[in-house]
Amino acid sequence: MRPLTLFTGQWADMPFVDLCDKAKAFGYDGLELACWGDHIEVAKADQDYCNGRLNKLNVSGLELHAISNHLVGQAVCDRIDERHQAILPDHVWGNGEPESVRQRAADEMVATAQVAKRLGVDTVNGFTGSSIWHLLYSFPPVTPSMIDDGFADFAQRWTPILDEYQSLGVRFALEVHPSEIAFDIATTQRALEALDHHPAFGFNYDPSHLAYQSVDTEAFIRTFAERIFHVHIKDVAWATKPMPVGTFGGHTEFGDPRRAWNFRSPGRGMVDFEEIIRALNDIGYQGPLSVEWEDSGMDREFGAQEAAEFVRALDFPASEIAFDAAFT
Repeated sequence: MRPLTLFTGQWADMPFVDLCDKAKAFGYDGLELACWGDHIEVAKADQDYCNGRLNKLNVSGLELHAISNHLVGQAVCDRIDERHQAILPDHVWGNGEPESVRQRAADEMVATAQVAKRLGVDTVNGFTGSSIWHLLYSFPPVTPSMIDDGFADFAQRWTPILDEYQSLGVRFALEVHPSEIAFDIATTQRALEALDHHPAFGFNYDPSHLAYQSVDTEAFIRTFAERIFHVHIKDVAWATKPMPVGTFGGHTEFGDPRRAWNFRSPGRGMVDFEEIIRALNDIGYQGPLSVEWEDSGMDREFGAQEAAEFVRALDFPASEIAFDAAFT
């Protein structure tokens, strides 16, 4: 069975040592450590620091398969503004000059791959940011060349980072997601093409971000079978009737009952995880199933434990024989 891990991004307010003990009690095999809070501090993470993290995980009976640096990755391609100061380490934000922030973010993403290698893992999950997300709705009209320029900017900024990842034997797994350069199947294909299918670039598959957009969650797995480096288990519910707040969110907060969609604890939403597990079996994915727990209406510790139980019951190995093989 695939390892069951808990992504710590939504638990960064909790000290690493405390979360280790809780995650084990919740029923997880391991953690997917976020590079914020005190879970992984990239600037401090020399080999002694990494050995300390690994020792605590081992003492708690937990595994480590991946680390994640979504927040810094977001700044590599983004149009930088005051929002980024709140999510970036001080040394990456610096003076806040946009191009300087982007360059420091790129350097930090390379440093994150070096930390992954010290920790003995080969996957860094994260975001890329996008210089063209603000052009999503084409009014005033957006020209094809403006979109071309955005993908060119992405390739120019990320190719050197990915070259460093490849040299270290580490892979970068983009979580395909609104506000990133890739947010559905079409943009994911285009991102791969922009990078000339760089071998160090793949995906942290999260069906929740596809499902509420009406993107085929199983087709994504099969289309990018060789690029599914990591999997998040996160659920979402969406309206089946007209709502006051539509797909774009209406400048409301997550959890607002007027919204047409909201994230849910795994098994409490509308994602068809049965078909997702079957698709993952079809492509031979044996990596972690990592719970990214988000539900504005549920206690997170109750939810994390329930989610562990849900995924345990959900996962199953692929068959090695035809079911009717014994008939002949």
